Amino acid sequence: MPIEFRPLSDAIGVEAIGVDLSQDFSLETFEKIRREWERNCVILFRGQKIDEDMQVRFAKRFGPLARTANAERAAKTNPAIMLISNIREDGKVIGALPDGEMHFHSDQTYIENPGTGTMLYALEIPSKGGNTLFANALKAYDDLPAHLKVVLSGKSAMHSYDAISTLRPASMGLEPKSFIHPIFRTHPPTGRKAIYVNRLMTQHIIGMPKDESDDVLSELFVHQEQRRYVYEHVWTVGDLMFWDNRSCLHARTDFDASERRLLRRLTLLGEKPY
Repeated sequence: MPIEFRPLSDAIGVEAIGVDLSQDFSLETFEKIRREWERNCVILFRGQKIDEDMQVRFAKRFGPLARTANAERAAKTNPAIMLISNIREDGKVIGALPDGEMHFHSDQTYIENPGTGTMLYALEIPSKGGNTLFANALKAYDDLPAHLKVVLSGKSAMHSYDAISTLRPASMGLEPKSFIHPIFRTHPPTGRKAIYVNRLMTQHIIGMPKDESDDVLSELFVHQEQRRYVYEHVWTVGDLMFWDNRSCLHARTDFDASERRLLRRLTLLGEKPY
């Protein structure tokens, strides 16, 4: 069956049809997948049956993998895999980010070289909720009012893990993690600009008074989170989603904490935003 690609929405994302990630496939097929991922920010593979090694093998075709910073939540068999789960064993949560909703963000913006892409594979899914929303940061930049593009051109913002400090694992240490990145970053594969701030981790605009910074960031957050830029994914077991942190944001809806949720996450090593 030849590989096909179908849009997930008018805003963002594409579904790859006719790919079995448990099997090897040609370089030609892989390059088609890579191009669609880079152009569409998010790519979905439904109905996959893959173990950790298969997921790692596929992810490595895109580049080197990052070790998870959360060593307590890493899979025992592979330090690149982090479990996202609310399941408890012996009274302890086996995964990271266990419960509740999460605001829009791009992964790891609080470090110098944030992960290029994140790959999430669904193993157990609650009956309702826990959906992932993806927002197209490229289209949001294209549509940004001209006066904001002028005012913010060349400016940077501070990103900090402090915003989610209540979720900080002991393995990350007590020191806050933060880094400064450009407000408008380049998406290397396409050369397009993306808005690179997010409600969860962006703290303030460098060199701007706090009140003004808060107002401008709020305007940016509201703009980039508009539904016209968003696709909401309702998970089913066997879904594998792979998104480009350089060109999109993601968020999570709430779900019943009494229901089990388990996904495997991998992150690609990234480059310093510019």
